[in-house]
Amino acid sequence: MSTTKIEWTDATWNPVTGCTKTSAGCLHCYAETMSRRLKAMGTEKYRNGFQVSLHEEALKEPKKWRKPRTIFVCSMSDLFHKEVPFEFIDKVMEVIKETPNHRYQLLTKRAERMEEYFRTREVPQNVWLGVTVEVKSSKQRIDALRTIKKAPIRFLSCEPLLEDLGQLDLTGIDWIIVGGESGTQARPMREEWVKNIKAQCEMTEKAFFFKQWGTWGSDGVKRNKHKNGKKLDGKICQAMPEL
Repeated sequence: MSTTKIEWTDATWNPVTGCTKTSAGCLHCYAETMSRRLKAMGTEKYRNGFQVSLHEEALKEPKKWRKPRTIFVCSMSDLFHKEVPFEFIDKVMEVIKETPNHRYQLLTKRAERMEEYFRTREVPQNVWLGVTVEVKSSKQRIDALRTIKKAPIRFLSCEPLLEDLGQLDLTGIDWIIVGGESGTQARPMREEWVKNIKAQCEMTEKAFFFKQWGTWGSDGVKRNKHKNGKKLDGKICQAMPEL
């Protein structure tokens, strides 16, 4: 198991590593930076750096974890990348089905390919499906997610939130995560963008999870992300979806 500081999950599992940039949110990819660092350290799993790589040896990892966990799948990649064959995704899903004690979160920027995959396959009932929506032009991913039948939980990750998303159609969506970008090159996130999403969640009774401000604070000042914190209007707003 890989422990993680990601607050909306318990652990990460990476049977696939590496990716390619596909949208605005990918510009300062933390996974790319981390992969190159791990390669430089001589970590065998990351010998290919950030090239898409399949790891058959990692498939059985969740079977060793006896304590039930919520697991973010492919935090260092995108399971639905075009270079990941459906046959390999089938193997990932088989492990998920064989470990019903765990919950698995699948998050992608390639919503159309995820929809294509599940068009001919059942969604395991211990899987949450999510798409990243960081700018207005990525909102069409929500429509692709919504069409996937019998998904127990559908969620949006608006992180890094890079502009006001305007009106969102949250029909069929259960949970929305929002967060700002971190790092020396981080782009700012404005408070009104966050509050717009929060207000829509409240109006439609969706779970709202505010992860962090990131490198830019609510006051528009750039500083260490830990000093900026994760409070919105003085409160921590980190709701989880109801099962």
